[in-house]
Amino acid sequence: MRATASLIVGFTALAHAAPSGWWHHPRPDQTPPSVSVRNGTYKGVYSPEYDQDFFLGLPFAQPPVGDLRFSNPVPLNSSFQTVQQATKYSPACVGYGPSQVGYNISEDCLYLNVIRPSGHHGRTSQRGLPVAVWIFGGGFVQGSGVDTRYNQSFIVQNSVNMGQPIISVTLNYRLSAWGFLQGEEILASGNSNFGLRDQRLALHWIKENIASFGGDPDKVTIWGQSAGAGSVGLHITAYNGRDDGLFRGGIMESGNPIYFGNQNRSAFYNAAYQNLTAAAECDTAANSLACLRMIPFAKLNSIVNTTALSAIWSPQIDGDIIARHSSKQLADGAFVKVPIIEGANSDEGTSFAPPSVNTTVQFKSDIEATSPMMNDSFAGAILAAYRDDPSVEVLANLGPAFRPGPPAGPQYRRAATYYGDENFIANRRATCQTWAKAGLAAYCYRFNAIPAWADQLDGATHFVEVAFAMLNLLGVGYQPFRTPPFQGKPPSYTDLAYLMSSDWVSFVANGDPNAWRGRKAYGVPSWPVYSTSTPQDFVYDANVTSYVEADTWRSEGIDLINSGNLAVYGR
Repeated sequence: MRATASLIVGFTALAHAAPSGWWHHPRPDQTPPSVSVRNGTYKGVYSPEYDQDFFLGLPFAQPPVGDLRFSNPVPLNSSFQTVQQATKYSPACVGYGPSQVGYNISEDCLYLNVIRPSGHHGRTSQRGLPVAVWIFGGGFVQGSGVDTRYNQSFIVQNSVNMGQPIISVTLNYRLSAWGFLQGEEILASGNSNFGLRDQRLALHWIKENIASFGGDPDKVTIWGQSAGAGSVGLHITAYNGRDDGLFRGGIMESGNPIYFGNQNRSAFYNAAYQNLTAAAECDTAANSLACLRMIPFAKLNSIVNTTALSAIWSPQIDGDIIARHSSKQLADGAFVKVPIIEGANSDEGTSFAPPSVNTTVQFKSDIEATSPMMNDSFAGAILAAYRDDPSVEVLANLGPAFRPGPPAGPQYRRAATYYGDENFIANRRATCQTWAKAGLAAYCYRFNAIPAWADQLDGATHFVEVAFAMLNLLGVGYQPFRTPPFQGKPPSYTDLAYLMSSDWVSFVANGDPNAWRGRKAYGVPSWPVYSTSTPQDFVYDANVTSYVEADTWRSEGIDLINSGNLAVYGR
């Protein structure tokens, strides 16, 4: 395989080619754009730097405050006559305390943002542009749609330069207990999984209104990373796989429709709810939920952000939007039949494995404690499949002879290999296999580049691909917490970002990442649709030309994990 250096000039020139076409109408006078949606008219911001229109802080639901706290989102039910400003981001939704640093946070946070190439106002859906809807990750307890790392201007600009212009939308949804408070009292109230329903209501708003921005409501692709990718999977399986016509494709980075573990932890969440109401002095109230809704925000937020209650809330089966375990649904075909991009990073597990794993006994004890499908026999089989052999473990960049030192224990690479497979890679493969068996297009990938902020023991860990897919070459939003991803990296990293971002644009625009001229023109192999007979991934790599590989590596352990999950939850 030849080095990517020869591709740099080609991809960069292609990405910076002069834009042309009906969609590109610069505003010499730089007048603010306006758009009329069902509720009224909004005035946005014109960006001369990118020749784009920004519509920021658009409400898609009634504020979830007061009686609407801990409730399913309620659609907007009023209109306005005066032009409203859509010129700045809304607050971020309330989440886990440390993740809120530097952001204005509020309960009143159900807003979305639309970024479009300039000149799309008044377009009909028949001529409208494809739409990408970004759903952020963060374990359902942190993150926001106003995080500047997820700036959509770069990928929208790239789409115009490619001649395949798209519109992009980012959205907020409620987090932590504010979005996923669980327990018998919650289900009895008729409310559940509010944060997931926030996303769903935003998709309905987009379906109803995006044509006014020049978008095509029938060409929407939902896209996310980590919990955001898991959210994409939850919409694919929502309401037992009911197709509401809200999207025509999905992009899932390090997440998928198959949930590993118990999606019905009623005993755990009943106890957590009781702990929360006790801490809030609502446990003796006739209606504990009504009591929680009356507590001042600052006081309740301080209670939710205690160590025991902060990062524990997640989507759970409610018999409605999450009808049953996703493994069962995928096993019997109860999911929306759309093409997908689905992938994971080479070293996902380094973000999740305990670093100081010193012995096989400790490794076995750790996995028994963290995996709900474990028993002694199954753990023994896992140990046999994930043997202490550096030649088949993650962090290939270190070489098979490398042994980590403190704080990483001798069994660190072995543990990281298992945790990466158990959390992301095994269910990624199972998802691709499910799509292939159903005769659906799945473009599956492995991302294998290490950004500037990751060290040797991180490798190509969780989240590293985001800046590449979004073409965030400037590293906007990474400092001061992380080094900008491309700082000090060779041009091949920039080249890889153009490749990945362009593939994403092509998929949003056409349902096929191969449908742009850069791949053929510059020698990158076509990305094959995943098949049962010849399962293949596309490998994004910055050190060699990105390539296609057989998706058969670590099959013993991955097959074991998938069979265990299916045995416990898929019947």
